[in-house]
Amino acid sequence: MTKVYFVSDIHGASLCFRKFVNAGKFYDADVLILGGDVTGKTIVPMVRMTDGTVRVRDRGADRSLKSQSEVEDVVKSLSDAGSYPYVADRKEFEELEAKPELVVGLFKRLMIENLQSWIRLADERLAGTGIKCFISPGNDDFFEIDEVLGSGKHVTNPEGRVVEIDGQHEMITLGYTNRTPWNSPREVGEDVLQSKIDEMVGGVKNMETLIFNIHVPPIDTPLDQAPKLDENLKPIVSGGDPVMVSAGSTAVQGCIERYQPLVGLHGHIHESRGMVQIGRTMCFNPGSEYGSGILKGVLLDLEDDVVKSYLLTSG
Repeated sequence: MTKVYFVSDIHGASLCFRKFVNAGKFYDADVLILGGDVTGKTIVPMVRMTDGTVRVRDRGADRSLKSQSEVEDVVKSLSDAGSYPYVADRKEFEELEAKPELVVGLFKRLMIENLQSWIRLADERLAGTGIKCFISPGNDDFFEIDEVLGSGKHVTNPEGRVVEIDGQHEMITLGYTNRTPWNSPREVGEDVLQSKIDEMVGGVKNMETLIFNIHVPPIDTPLDQAPKLDENLKPIVSGGDPVMVSAGSTAVQGCIERYQPLVGLHGHIHESRGMVQIGRTMCFNPGSEYGSGILKGVLLDLEDDVVKSYLLTSG
């Protein structure tokens, strides 16, 4: 029997990544899988003033930090929640404000440096354990991270190919999604998703033991229900509750129905934690609360072409 632990959508949250790396030993898992959207979304500027204090807007409140230990505490807190804190003097901060193109370059540099530190941590924690670790990009992740994900000794980037996870189960991985209102880096049409999945499936030896590690969930299921947005990208509310719509993929749904893999591992829609069965295929979305430091996952016991048990985890 192979025990698999799967999470998704941690969006730069260092606390969640540390929990993910440690989960192998905690759950006695053989395989760890992080299925996309691994990088953060924002830089938090921390401006060093002429009097030596550092000013930062932390969770909606303006703070003036007077000691290095205070700065370090805030940097850790922001990093744990998924932001990229950056300490700059007033002159550099004003230059960044005046030249948005510099902000883009800085964001990518901080993103890569943070991810490199994660890969080093994974190599350190997983060395000698025998635990396999697979980390792939999602639609929100820039293409510059792919090389970093493949740079570790104990981490494999399985994106766009067939990999064996344990000698009896193969896995195909796809971080691309269908179109969203956010115009993220890895969005394509449903026809392209279909083509990418078909191409990978062509290299699969045994469909009955195959794992679909596909970031976007199948459409019209409990795994793809997302808030409906207005023209300003704000959630539409009715009767005090958000209006929900299906945001999954028709191509993924069709491929699951046609190929009937053993398992579908999905993410992308943070609010739609759960499991749904499509034919023989058991599909999961662990959900995400990365900003709160909560790591949501799913623990699977696989034996040949059977899911012997599963558990949705949170901690």
